[in-house]
Amino acid sequence: MSTENLPQSPEQPSRKPRVAVVFGGRSSEHGISVVTAGAVLRAIDRTRYEVLPIGITQDGRWALTADEPERMAITDRRTPNVEDLADSGEGGVVLPVDPANREVVYSEPGSVPKALGEVDVVFPVLHGPYGEDGTLQGLLELSGVPYVGSGVLSSAVGQDKEYMKRVFTSFGLRVGPYLVIRPREWQQDQAGARRRIAEFAGEHGWPLFVKPARAGSSIGITKVESFEGLDEAIAEAQRHDPKIIVEAAVRGREIECGVLEFEDGPRASVPAEIPPPDTHAYYDFEAKYIDSTPGIVPAPLTDEQTAEVQKLAVAAFEAASCEGLVRADFFLTEDGDFVINEINTMPGFTPISMYPQMWQASGVTYAELVDRLIQAALDRPTGLR
Repeated sequence: MSTENLPQSPEQPSRKPRVAVVFGGRSSEHGISVVTAGAVLRAIDRTRYEVLPIGITQDGRWALTADEPERMAITDRRTPNVEDLADSGEGGVVLPVDPANREVVYSEPGSVPKALGEVDVVFPVLHGPYGEDGTLQGLLELSGVPYVGSGVLSSAVGQDKEYMKRVFTSFGLRVGPYLVIRPREWQQDQAGARRRIAEFAGEHGWPLFVKPARAGSSIGITKVESFEGLDEAIAEAQRHDPKIIVEAAVRGREIECGVLEFEDGPRASVPAEIPPPDTHAYYDFEAKYIDSTPGIVPAPLTDEQTAEVQKLAVAAFEAASCEGLVRADFFLTEDGDFVINEINTMPGFTPISMYPQMWQASGVTYAELVDRLIQAALDRPTGLR
């Protein structure tokens, strides 16, 4: 039977991909994550994408927030928080853990749940534990929802400074001297742990940097000049993570390099240099985000040094099996060698952050950077790959 003369159903217009920007979270980097989200929301091309802002409060509730990036800025030296941006103090967003159903649901006590539509890709701009460390990535894998950035293992390795260094060493990348104090050791034998640190200092000298092993590159870190300041530094690090890492000071210039995944593989940006801040002991959270200590882009390096650090940044990206983006941080020592300090699988992404600045200097604007990351996530399957 011919169908030529039968009425034809009108073609349904294809909708724009819906991007859920997930931000905030339970870590001590909650506020800077909100600032990052504001910048990403401003940059997303609304003619190409629909946007769903979802904030995670500091107690872990997923909240629907207004799409108002102007409210997500540092004001009077204070970072914003999701609680102030949430549409409701009780309502929650639920992402079904079902690969056949990507529909996000919003519910409030005593009300009928409301479907918010399907999400095509998640742009997680969470920093630190409970978001950048593979936990959120695991949830999204179970849900079958594509997402920007590295997968479960790479995110976990990129968050844990001990295992990051172990991976880098196994791939032939040079790391600085370090010592790990695990929670059980500190609980059972504090005197023994202090002796190990004293022996480490005797071998490598003061100062030492005491850090949470699984926090960001700017939070909970203390530069310790002598044994007297050690207990206070350990207590500060353990406010963020019961597992701590003690690092010897590496004498040299701080050099950073961005890595971005292109169709033909990862490429490195021009590097940047972080000069010693005038009013801070080192490049800590306040120097980075509150006082906006400027970096030098591009870094004043020789052509050979630039090529070397770019090669090492890509090697670090590959060693940890990263995807999407990474910021790799190095020291250029007095003997001319590069020592890798760490990678960030979801680096600071505010307009003043070094990662977008390095790519801007490499010819990729902030808006292009955001678009490329979203498109790469849409093109990449979830699951084993």
